Amino acid sequence: MSLRSLILLIINGLVFLVVVILSITFYNQFSHVIDDRILQQLNSIKTLKKIQIENLIQTEWHNFSENPTSTCFGDSLNISMSKKQFPVSGIYDLTKYHKQNKTSIGLVLVDSNQIKLNVIPYDKIKSILLERTGMGNTGESYLVGDDYNMRSQSRFFPKKTPFSILVKTEGVLNGLSSESGRGIYKDYRGIDVYGVYSTVNLSNLKLVILSEIDKSEVKAPLEALKSRLLGLIGIIMLVAIVLSLFLSRIIANPIINMKNSLKIMADGDYTQTNEFVKNSNEIKEMFLALDNLKKSLQGAVNFSNEIGEMNLNALYLPKSNSDLLGKSLIKMRNKLIEFRNNENKHRINTKRQLVDGLENERRRLSRELHDGIGPLLTSLKFYIENNIESKTQQQEMKTIVDNTISEIRLMSNALMPSTLDDFGIGAALTNFIESINKSSSIHIDFEDLTNKNNTKLTKNQEINIFRISQELINNALKHGNPKNIKITLSEFDDFISLFYFDDGNGFNLDTVKLGSGIINMKERVEICKGEIQITSKSGNTTFEIELPIEDHEDH
Repeated sequence: MSLRSLILLIINGLVFLVVVILSITFYNQFSHVIDDRILQQLNSIKTLKKIQIENLIQTEWHNFSENPTSTCFGDSLNISMSKKQFPVSGIYDLTKYHKQNKTSIGLVLVDSNQIKLNVIPYDKIKSILLERTGMGNTGESYLVGDDYNMRSQSRFFPKKTPFSILVKTEGVLNGLSSESGRGIYKDYRGIDVYGVYSTVNLSNLKLVILSEIDKSEVKAPLEALKSRLLGLIGIIMLVAIVLSLFLSRIIANPIINMKNSLKIMADGDYTQTNEFVKNSNEIKEMFLALDNLKKSLQGAVNFSNEIGEMNLNALYLPKSNSDLLGKSLIKMRNKLIEFRNNENKHRINTKRQLVDGLENERRRLSRELHDGIGPLLTSLKFYIENNIESKTQQQEMKTIVDNTISEIRLMSNALMPSTLDDFGIGAALTNFIESINKSSSIHIDFEDLTNKNNTKLTKNQEINIFRISQELINNALKHGNPKNIKITLSEFDDFISLFYFDDGNGFNLDTVKLGSGIINMKERVEICKGEIQITSKSGNTTFEIELPIEDHEDH
């Protein structure tokens, strides 16, 4: 094989290999990012619409309870107003009783004398679900009852009665099993969609709300990207062939001239040396090499100055494998980077040890309170019951002891919730939020999207997430005056996402003096090698926290 052919083969082969690898990698990463972003966007839309639907129903129920005026529905509803059919007050799905199967969410108030009935206007529900901002051309949100029939208008079959459309899809089946989730599956039309779903449970009403968008619409940009990448590969290869032909000529011709001159000299004809000198660039190359040496030394000096200024991100490449000065500078730069990284690791490890020590001390104090003081108080209670003759004094002392035992349990649980070790972060946060909901007027909605049976979270990460959530809620209760708080904990393949929202007073990030609570949260996020984003204004404060999932055992 000739030198020119070898150069053409190597250059074009490498260019083709690099371009194909980069194109495939970029395409796959772009596809994965689109999948995650679409599902996150759909989940946000679904969550918003679920909140709106629940607020609508609860508002209608509240108004009806305050002013229980029964409405006459004539022959439209085929039901008997009896306690056998409606044993208790509540919210009922009366769609199957409507003679035209029109969606009917009924409000039933039962008292000793009579039963009063009202139906939420369907247009109010329809207006919420048919609003499709951010859902593209094929996105829709809809409700499905526990009989697998649709309860809201389909945007694809607007002339059909919703109840006549059977929706027995993966999302509905999982939603009716009280699961919230997301994925790619076939919808009621048999078309692949990206979808998210969760259950709407209110009184006697059980519905599934779903937000979906066609997979073909989501993948359309990827198909266009694939076509562009193929076209770009063709253009690059064409340019590479032209350039390699030109480059091979530049490289091969001097070498061929040198070969011819050497053959002449090998035959003993030394008179042809001048022709070799005239036809080559060797002398010129020597002066260029000297100029390059000067530039190389100047680059080394500049790089040394950058290192002296501790600008360790400065770029510098040795001229060759024999460039000992360049290699020494690179080695020195790498050692300084290693030293700085080790210093940062040491600082983070010190913080981690302090936090771990604090959590271990909390765990110890919780255990001491539960296992030490608790049994003593219980023994004291038995002693009072058996040795105090005055029933009044006995009851008063028992009440004091019972209150003390309850307070000890609360203190022990606040220091280290037992559910955190026994059942994981989802159950611990659920119990904590339920206790806050019972003791305050603020409504806190928590959505747990972790892999409960196969989670990859370490115990340290669960503790840090619990403490961060505690701090967020406590800060809101102390300073924010919100009416509603929304917390979503989502587990993905390689990271865990904690999303917090409240509609309180908010604060100005540019002027507010950060308290120890937010500083502690940031330090816990740093310890877990995560990222935190804070946005705040009146009526809308959000914290978005992402922690990488570490694939190793607890230490």
